[in-house]
Amino acid sequence: MYHYKYLTRNNAKPYRKEFQKIILDVQNLIRDKFTFQFKFIGSSAKNMITFDSTTNIGFDFDINIEINDPNEDYSASEIRQILINALNQVILQRGFNYVENNTRVLTIKKIDLLRSKIQYSCDIAIVNNYIDKNGQPHQEYIRYNKSHNSYTWEEQPSPYNLEQKISKIKKYNRWNEVFELYIDKKNYNTNKNKKSRSLFAETIKEIYDRL
Repeated sequence: MYHYKYLTRNNAKPYRKEFQKIILDVQNLIRDKFTFQFKFIGSSAKNMITFDSTTNIGFDFDINIEINDPNEDYSASEIRQILINALNQVILQRGFNYVENNTRVLTIKKIDLLRSKIQYSCDIAIVNNYIDKNGQPHQEYIRYNKSHNSYTWEEQPSPYNLEQKISKIKKYNRWNEVFELYIDKKNYNTNKNKKSRSLFAETIKEIYDRL
């Protein structure tokens, strides 16, 4: 069991600003190739950042980068590599480690080398949102297949879009249950590969299903 607690809005604010500045600098670096929008998602968007002072994990944020490439001038591999190179150019001078190129996300970490501790980190997914012929929203993301060293656009598992469920939960004044269940999921999570964004999505679905 872990001992996660919530980081206050004021304490989280400077770190959120730092990640915003990093992504804005990346936008400026690559705008001659393609542009993109970005937003904090999941617990990062709802002021539900958690930390456990008894571990070396630190606390983490989640950001989605949505690429503007309507003519498909760049492959999934090219997009991901362009963003990795730009991120490294920006973050190394800010004291972060090199980008970790994970299966679903790019991860950047600020590490306290003296204590071998992750101070804070951010998982960045590269996504594309679209509407199918039936008017239903979908999202795909760039997935890195490490065994084949290849990159592909893959459909995001449903439900990726949680806003409708969140609105209903808040409408029925059940948001406090989200806070309670999410922190429990963080504390009792035994799957180290399960990220905060997945635990948050599970939390929203479970509270919504109770309604």
